[in-house]
Amino acid sequence: MTASGIAAAAVEAFAARERQRFLEQNPKSVALAERARHSLFGGVPMHWMADWSTPSPLFVERAKGARFYDVDGHEYIDFCLGDTGTMFGHSPDPIARAIAEQAGSGLTTMLPGEDAVVAGELLAARFGLPYWQVTATATDSNRYVLRWARAITQRKTLLVFDGCYHGTVDDVMVRCRDGATVHRSGLVGQAYDLTQYSRAIPFNDIQALEAALAQGDVCALLCEPAMTNIGMVLPEPGFMQQCRELTRKYGALLIIDETHTISTDIGGCTKLWGLEPDFFVVGKPIAGGVPCGIFGCSAAMAEAMQQARQQASAGSQGHGHSGMGTTLSANALAMHCMRANLEQVMTQAAYDHMLPLAKRLADGFRGLIAKHDLQWSVTELGARSEFQFCPVSPKTGADAEAAFHDELQMALHLYLINRGILITPFHNMTLCCPDTSAADVDRLIATLDQALAELLAIPGARLNR
Repeated sequence: MTASGIAAAAVEAFAARERQRFLEQNPKSVALAERARHSLFGGVPMHWMADWSTPSPLFVERAKGARFYDVDGHEYIDFCLGDTGTMFGHSPDPIARAIAEQAGSGLTTMLPGEDAVVAGELLAARFGLPYWQVTATATDSNRYVLRWARAITQRKTLLVFDGCYHGTVDDVMVRCRDGATVHRSGLVGQAYDLTQYSRAIPFNDIQALEAALAQGDVCALLCEPAMTNIGMVLPEPGFMQQCRELTRKYGALLIIDETHTISTDIGGCTKLWGLEPDFFVVGKPIAGGVPCGIFGCSAAMAEAMQQARQQASAGSQGHGHSGMGTTLSANALAMHCMRANLEQVMTQAAYDHMLPLAKRLADGFRGLIAKHDLQWSVTELGARSEFQFCPVSPKTGADAEAAFHDELQMALHLYLINRGILITPFHNMTLCCPDTSAADVDRLIATLDQALAELLAIPGARLNR
């Protein structure tokens, strides 16, 4: 018996057929993968690019709007969108123009321009925090905010939720197992014990949250307002507000990372739900697909940061080294693109288009689950939706993980890829962008319907409940 209710043998037969179809349909991608194997580790420029459901990496030729095209000439509707990196579509026209405008005027200078001032004003108006810093990635933003939190509170322990996503910050690479914090499985080259100063607890568990904070050593709770990296897990009503109340009660800071959940609303969950964080982080989509990250802070935090910086530099020669910043942070190209993105792309009109389509998609998933009599569920948040192999949407990271069926998930993803549709890898998550159409949504639903019908038609596929 599996969590999905579908027999493993049927899934494998279904997947084997789809793997063969992919290899036959994509000779140029297969040839490039073989060529790349001699110069790129794993045959790809970043090793996780080989972790998709395809038997050989799929090579992209170009992308625009809600579509991309592979080297074999196939067109795809893209519901992955760079896992939020291109949340507003591939190469939006204002971003393409901004890149062209800046290309001949300097890419990085280690000095600010007017774009930085305008971007800061736009960020403050949109997200409600007065002061901003610009980094190269959300990972950098989280890393730097953590340094500030430890300096401000003079505490060392970071609190995170089990199954969280905050980029590749070392301190968040922990899980909660039987109430204890442990290293994430698969962590490569870890030289020191992360559990000394990191603590993981279940999401939506107020008692665990208060118990962790009551120890008095937590500098900050770093959290997504809804978890997205272990499947989508939404907060129970009032949970995030209790996170704010309890962090204040026990002298810890609240850091909200909306790198993924910014798809919820133009001001993120932070503005929509009135979360009042001390620090706020966004990466991936903030500059329209050009690498960039940001973090904002309250006026109280800005004052505390200045005091911490003065204390750290006391008695040193020069300004010292804060451990934050790279020479590419806030580079001229990223700043020009971020300004264009905030002014012309990441608009209320964009969200007004995306959100109803995501609702249409989630309703379509629910219809398929009912039609095929599957004990699955659908979770939706703004422009995101996901079908999950469990009868009720999960409440914790452990619940979401227990519903995983990697083989089935990858088989369904591959079926979709073979028919020109891409959804987010590793989970059954989808994202709609301003270029997504109702016809695109309907095609995804129809194709998934066809996939389920073919899979369940395999003898012995449906397990007895």
